Amino acid sequence: MKTKNRCAWANNDPLYIAYHDEEWGRPVHDDRRIFEFLILEGMQAGLSWLTILRKRENFRRAFDGFDAQKITRYDQKKIAVLMQDAGIIRNRLKISGAVKNARAFLSVQKEFGTFDTYIWQFVGGKPLCHAFKKMSNIPASTKESDAMSRDLKKRGFTFVGSTICYAHMQASGMVNDHLVSCFLYGK
Repeated sequence: MKTKNRCAWANNDPLYIAYHDEEWGRPVHDDRRIFEFLILEGMQAGLSWLTILRKRENFRRAFDGFDAQKITRYDQKKIAVLMQDAGIIRNRLKISGAVKNARAFLSVQKEFGTFDTYIWQFVGGKPLCHAFKKMSNIPASTKESDAMSRDLKKRGFTFVGSTICYAHMQASGMVNDHLVSCFLYGK
């Protein structure tokens, strides 16, 4: 049986393989899923994505299914409870940042109708498709992620540096960085 040729980062870990094959690089237009990716990318800062994937279901439980309305109501007592939850990343700045980002997210939704409309403007409304042959060719940030980062920060978001924004763009399919040798390239 022939194995599928995948991007090099999708090693033998079943979570990475499933994430690569079923999610990464596929366009997301659901506001709640976009918000989830944005929060998880911020939580990843300084950690591996595999760590986040392993804790993803715990994050969904702890953060009320990434319901931004509910998250905006988190107070210091709720943050203290989250700080005791070993199933998530227990970093006070990141948790507080998620609450701040929920507020900014709802503000953007109000202004643009959907967060999807807002966020996809940074790539002209359709995925940017690259043709990288090696992982080392994939950038950590681009002019699009720079612009997204600047605008998100201006709107009150935190943990949205250009590298985090580019990872978010990859995760939510705003860019397709599957290597040309990957079976998902061009799909």
